[in-house]
Amino acid sequence: MCDTEMSSQVTKSKELSEKNLKQKILKELLALPGVGKTIAVKLYEAGYISAKLIAVTSPRTLSEEVGIGERTAEKLVESAREMVGLDFTTAKDFLNRRKSVKRITTGSRSLDDLLGGGIETQGITEFYGEYRTGKTQICHTLAVTIQLPEEKGGLSAKALYVDTEGTFRPERIVPIAKRFGFDPEEILENIIVARAFSTDHQIEIIRRAKKYVPLQNIRLIIVDSLTNHFRAEYVGIDTLAVRQQKLNVHIHDLQRIAFAFDVAVVVTNQVVTNPATFYGSPISAIGGHILAHNVTTRISLRKGKGNKRIAKLEDSPYLPESEAVFEIGDEGIRDTEMED
Repeated sequence: MCDTEMSSQVTKSKELSEKNLKQKILKELLALPGVGKTIAVKLYEAGYISAKLIAVTSPRTLSEEVGIGERTAEKLVESAREMVGLDFTTAKDFLNRRKSVKRITTGSRSLDDLLGGGIETQGITEFYGEYRTGKTQICHTLAVTIQLPEEKGGLSAKALYVDTEGTFRPERIVPIAKRFGFDPEEILENIIVARAFSTDHQIEIIRRAKKYVPLQNIRLIIVDSLTNHFRAEYVGIDTLAVRQQKLNVHIHDLQRIAFAFDVAVVVTNQVVTNPATFYGSPISAIGGHILAHNVTTRISLRKGKGNKRIAKLEDSPYLPESEAVFEIGDEGIRDTEMED
């Protein structure tokens, strides 16, 4: 069989698989009380392809994005919450649910240990720091490690890489893929890249991603960086309220996707320096309280000697503040030579 015929068969197989998955999704949507074929198709086209995602969405948002009446949206959300069982629960049951959370290796044991075992799904992990502290290099490495089998620290899945700064480089992926024993061509095929050129474009990419996450087996969403366009487009104190409102909506979109599809979300963030600071670090993350309150885990990065970088766990729901040292090399993020 020639390469052309094989490629054609693979394409047909993918199309058939996606078609079957679409039919399965529509069948599940039609199982919701009050959902007919017309509404099911509208839900599908708008990216609301699971009862769990509908259950964690406000009726107003569902109404606006799907194009249905708010009263209809209220009934749909109520039905979805009942189907999913999104109600009161005991802490014991909640602990059992937490066991479904997966973790993805960063490529560094010390950084994984700082994070309690790696980047967790169903939440948002933020890395912030000055330029050249390793934010983008962590993202490049994670785009590869997500493709590892679960027993090796991955999820055998794809990554969606939203690039807002124009810093994604497929050339960097090649040596990282080889480090983990992968064929670089296959790894690159499994990293879906979207370049965002404005805040509205960035928000729209994430909203459109709702449909493609399960269809493409995406288990990691990277936004590098989250605040770049917000910082550039909303300048001055008079635009701060609007900027924070839009950022709040955007981060909640990411939260809902992470929870509904068991996806890990990693965002990088820029910093600002306050020259009037006399005590403590004058450097703080962009986004203020809106971002600080809505990310699950927050890590600050700073430069060490040479290629070494220091990660500090600033905030976590259950992990203590601590630090870890890692190194940036041609093969991505890894432990320092002393630790190896």
